[in-house]
Amino acid sequence: MRFEPHSSVISIAELSRSRRSLDRMPDSVWRATLARVRGEFAEMPCMRVTPEQACALFGVKGPAINRILDRLAADGFLSRTGQGEYMRRQQTP
Repeated sequence: MRFEPHSSVISIAELSRSRRSLDRMPDSVWRATLARVRGEFAEMPCMRVTPEQACALFGVKGPAINRILDRLAADGFLSRTGQGEYMRRQQTP
């Protein structure tokens, strides 16, 4: 006897793709953009930008740049000031 999955069963991967935001970048573009933004902050450690400025500087739309900046902050690479600017987190020796 052979088991064949029911055709209406949806895999977890398919379910997560169906819930994916329409403005979400493809994974390869996300990783490349994340690396590019990280690299810019690494090259200019004194840079401070608001999300609006980051949109213009990096050429990334609002919702995506917010996720990128938030991700870099969650990773401990950036911090956010009280004025809403993102800056490179200070390295402690």
